[in-house]
Amino acid sequence: MILVTGATGHVGGELVRRLTAAGHPVRATTRRPSEARLPSGAEAVYGDADDPSTLSAAFTDASGAFLMSAQGVGTTPPGPTPDLALALALAEAAARAGVRRVVKLSVLDGGTGTDVIARWHAAAEAAVTSHDWTWTLLRPGRFMSNALQWTAQLRSGDTVSLPFADRPAASIDPADVAEIAARALTTHSTEHAGGTYELSGPQSLTPLDELALLGETLGRDLHAVGLPPEAARSSMRRYGFPPEVINAIMHRTLESDRGAEVLPTVEKVLGRPARTFGEWARAHTGAFEG
Repeated sequence: MILVTGATGHVGGELVRRLTAAGHPVRATTRRPSEARLPSGAEAVYGDADDPSTLSAAFTDASGAFLMSAQGVGTTPPGPTPDLALALALAEAAARAGVRRVVKLSVLDGGTGTDVIARWHAAAEAAVTSHDWTWTLLRPGRFMSNALQWTAQLRSGDTVSLPFADRPAASIDPADVAEIAARALTTHSTEHAGGTYELSGPQSLTPLDELALLGETLGRDLHAVGLPPEAARSSMRRYGFPPEVINAIMHRTLESDRGAEVLPTVEKVLGRPARTFGEWARAHTGAFEG
């Protein structure tokens, strides 16, 4: 049995589909199991890291686990800095249940740096790497699925407001991250044991570039309105970001090009090129059309 947390998210959902398609029994934690739409072979169970007492049953008899607890920072829509207690609760529940193989979803540079985001992710990673089990860390940069934040605007017109419109990033398809996670959880060899994988897509694109590619896919002439940095800062304040988190995000985005580099990891691990943004867009046209 493989336990998948964050099973209704972009990576977790792709991972559940991939594991069940390969015949692996999957248990997926969610706060609303009655509403979960999971493929055959996946069992939805209640699990809430805010209430660690609910996790014991979820992890029972699981031999492997996919841990994803970094809600908020870097997500869309964003939220306040996540509570480190959530990551610790998941790791401790997995350890108590005797899980032997763990894949942790982190972020690019998760174990390095000194700002609040780096400190949180370093501690969350340490909660996994400090245990006596086989672990693998996945550190992706920006997700292609961040473009889904444009759906509401595109359903009412052809113009999208874009913060950081000219800031390039080598965005990655969550499906590629899920495929690597699946291999790390199911490969019988020790190939991925102790691996820390920094992940990117195959192209460095700005949000303006991605919007243009999406327009080609949809057959629409899409336009962008760039938002000034202060508008992005104000938006994060409205979502409840603490000042130090806002400052860290603004610094990372405006004063660093980290995340723009195309990394070779996906092709090395999977033996094929990482999926392009155009491929991701074609696979998700329905999300933008209705």
